[in-house]
Amino acid sequence: MKVLITGGAGFLGQRLARELLARGALKDAQGVPQALTELVLLDVARGDDFGDPRVRTEVGDIAERSVLERAIDEKTTTIFHLAAIVSGQAEADFDLGMRINLDAPRLLLEICRQRGHRPRVVFTSSVAVYGGDLPEVVQNDTALNPQSSYGAQKAIAELLLNDYSRRGFVDGRVLRLPTISVRPGKPNAAASSFASGIIREPLNGATAVCPVAGATRLWLLSPRKAIESLIAGLELDAAALGNQRVLNLPGISVSVDEMVAALREVAGDAVVQRIVWEPDARVEKIVGSWPGRWDTSRAERLGLSGERSFAEVIRSYIADERIAIH
Repeated sequence: MKVLITGGAGFLGQRLARELLARGALKDAQGVPQALTELVLLDVARGDDFGDPRVRTEVGDIAERSVLERAIDEKTTTIFHLAAIVSGQAEADFDLGMRINLDAPRLLLEICRQRGHRPRVVFTSSVAVYGGDLPEVVQNDTALNPQSSYGAQKAIAELLLNDYSRRGFVDGRVLRLPTISVRPGKPNAAASSFASGIIREPLNGATAVCPVAGATRLWLLSPRKAIESLIAGLELDAAALGNQRVLNLPGISVSVDEMVAALREVAGDAVVQRIVWEPDARVEKIVGSWPGRWDTSRAERLGLSGERSFAEVIRSYIADERIAIH
């Protein structure tokens, strides 16, 4: 089985690649495990190949046809499309967001259609496709009303994948990811970056700025569970998805105040005192338009799951990253 990961040098892409290599196989469209023979990691920067002969790294702009044609051929049975411009950056640079978040997935789908081999394709989407006047609990079929360019780009890409699947060009599934927390490394340009920063930096002995009010509610998922969900989502029986290829992934609904309380529970008062509260109207506007609670019963019926508590998310981060609390 040949697998492509776009955004393969990124945080989730590298974790997904590592997990796929460790598993060594994926279920095919008939539910039969097939050995992983080639894993192509495509990104604008070169990722780690893990010293594994099954891995091929490709560097290039995913909005360029020649780059995608080099990465996708008739043997590419499985595609995880993770590459994206994050929310804050897409809002700041409209042209870049449109090119990577909309033009690139459309081009990817077109190349799959032209190849004629109907690969399974997983698109990662976002809570940002929702917005405006929302119900207390957002349903899987709540009308999309994005309040950011990033959300609009993701919503359009969702509709495209659903239609290309309906036409039989690909076997697609859209997984709407909650905000991923706790991400290791440095802050990025995402409006939700603070959701990791207010945990990661204090645990590492540094000050973190929280730009939103404590009552702000987020829908969160750990990196560990995100990778588990991507693979489980890919391996779902297409018949179980029917003509609705979009799933809201299970996560945990938690306010920023509750996140801080969980950090205190796990790491103590001294760590929590490293959080500085500095409101940022731009971030509050974007994040405040996102739903804080989803109905994920459909995904759960299909076997997907999230964490039970945010303290569990923090403990997973400490264990996975081998953090020594300062």
